[in-house]
Amino acid sequence: MRRLILALCLTLAPLMAQAIQPDEVLDDPEMEARARAITAELRCVVCQSESIDESNAEIARDLRLLVRERLVEGDSDAEAIDFVVDRYGEYVLMRPPFSASNALLWLSGPLFLLFGGAIAVAFIRSRANSAPVSPAAPLSEEERRRLEGLQSD
Repeated sequence: MRRLILALCLTLAPLMAQAIQPDEVLDDPEMEARARAITAELRCVVCQSESIDESNAEIARDLRLLVRERLVEGDSDAEAIDFVVDRYGEYVLMRPPFSASNALLWLSGPLFLLFGGAIAVAFIRSRANSAPVSPAAPLSEEERRRLEGLQSD
């Protein structure tokens, strides 16, 4: 039983690890909460599917420190985010806003879904409108004897 518990703890231990290092945490709990909220909204440029709050990449650490530095200097949350976006582009936003420059990206999913649905409907309709398959002609006497001979073997 002890081995099972130990194995379970070792398996789940990496999930409990946080990317934020103790030396990054701000003294003011309110400002730290703001920093955590901001870093949860920014994408790691190396990991791509993780926020900089979750990532262990060196660039993510640098960005976390940069955000905290901006907050200490008196920037608002929006100003800190805009500062990072100005340096790295909208790509760093976990939820980029809809704009003319990324409209194709936002609309491509629904467009492909509609296109696939139209193809499926056209295929189903063409199958329904095609000539029905006629049943096979009955076996002749010779074919029936041959089949019975094959089945008896």
